[in-house]
Amino acid sequence: MKLSINTGRILIGCAAILATILPASSQQPQQPRTEKVEGYLSTPGSVKFNESLIKQLKMPAGFQVNVFAKDLGNARNLAVAPDGTVYLTRREEGDILALRDTNKDGRADLKQTVASGHEYVNGITINQNRLYFVTDKELYVANLGQNGTITKPQQLINDLPDGGQHPNRTIAFGPDGMMYISVGSSCNACDESNKEHATMLRAQPDGSKRTIFAQGLRNTIPFGWHPQTKEFWGMDHGTDWRGNTIPPEELNQLRQGQHYGWPFCWGDRREDVYLSADPQGATKKQFCQKTQAPTLTYTAHSAPLAMVFYTASQFPAQYRNDAFVTMRGSWNRNPPVGYKVVRVRYQNGKPVAFEDFITGFLNQKQQTQFGRPVGIAIAPDGSLLFTDDTNGVIYRVAYTAKNGKK
Repeated sequence: MKLSINTGRILIGCAAILATILPASSQQPQQPRTEKVEGYLSTPGSVKFNESLIKQLKMPAGFQVNVFAKDLGNARNLAVAPDGTVYLTRREEGDILALRDTNKDGRADLKQTVASGHEYVNGITINQNRLYFVTDKELYVANLGQNGTITKPQQLINDLPDGGQHPNRTIAFGPDGMMYISVGSSCNACDESNKEHATMLRAQPDGSKRTIFAQGLRNTIPFGWHPQTKEFWGMDHGTDWRGNTIPPEELNQLRQGQHYGWPFCWGDRREDVYLSADPQGATKKQFCQKTQAPTLTYTAHSAPLAMVFYTASQFPAQYRNDAFVTMRGSWNRNPPVGYKVVRVRYQNGKPVAFEDFITGFLNQKQQTQFGRPVGIAIAPDGSLLFTDDTNGVIYRVAYTAKNGKK
C-alpha cells in the first residue's frame, strides 16, 4: 500500500478483502478467488471556513448563497418548524440546537440547545407539531413549544439494530401517516444476521408495530415522497472497495416488501463477484433477477446523505416538485467526487436526470475542500438550507433574480 498524506492506492486479492467483511462461517467452504480489485483512500484536505470562500461556490443564474449560521460543530440534519425555527442535530456533540432568524434577514440571530445527552443523534423530523429524532438505537419525541422550545423528550424506541459501520439513522413521515426509519448495514458487505439491518422500517407514530418495509438497502439515508404522485424514493449507498466506478449510488423507488439487492447485487441487478457468500437457496444470478433495479444511478462513492422535494414558490416554477440531494463526498475513490448539492429533475412524477446545483466546495485540483453537505430542508420563505458537518455551517440558498435580473 502506498500512501501520501491524503491519497492511497490499495491493490488486494479478493480473498483478502472478504476476510475482513464476512463472518468466518461464510468463508469456510469458499475457495480463494484470483481476481484483484483496486481500492483507494483519498480524502481532500479540509480548509477552515471563512465567509470569503462562498465566492468559490457555483450555482445556476439567479441564485445566491449566504451563511444562515456558522460555528456549529458537527452540524448534521435539519427540521424546520411552522414558526420558522430551524432544529439541527449534532451527532458528535449529541445534542439538538434551535436556531431562529427573528429579524428575517436570512441569518440566524438566536441559538439555544433544546436537547442533549443523545449520542449519535442524526435524523430529525416534525410531524403534527411534534419533534422526532433518532440516534443509532433510540427514537425520541417532544412537543414543540414557543420560541423554539420543546418539552422533555420521551423515548419511543430503544432497540434499533446496533449501528456497526452505519450508525446514522434517518426518519420521516409518509403520506400514509406512518413513520419510516432507515437502518443501514452493520458492515461493508456481508450476509446480515439481524434482519432489520440494511432496511427501511415502518412503524406507528408512537413507535409500535414496527415492520420491515423494504430490504436489501445498504444505507438509504436520504429518502422522501414525491409531492404529486406520493411515490416513495430513496438513494442508497453502494459498497466500498470495488474500485472507482462501481457500484454506483442508486436512486430507488421504494415499494413495500421488495428487495433491492444488497449485498449480493448492485446497479441493474449485477452480481457482486467479490462477495463469496450466496443467497440462501439460490445462486446470485437467480436471486438478483428477482430484486428491484434502480431507476437512476449516480457516480460511485459520492455519499448521498439527505433529500428534500422542493414544494415552495420562491424558486422558478421548473424547480417545483424536483428533489435536492446532498452529496457529502467520497473517501474511497481517486479522484474524489461529491462535495456538492445536486438537483434530481422529475418529469411526470418520474426522475429523469441528475444535475449539479451547488458546487465549488471541492477545489479544481480536487485536493482540498471546505464543505461536506449533509442535511437539507426548505425554510418558510422558500429558500433552501443545507448543512456542512465539517466546518459547522448552515448555508442558505435563495433565488434573488427579479424580471430576469439578479
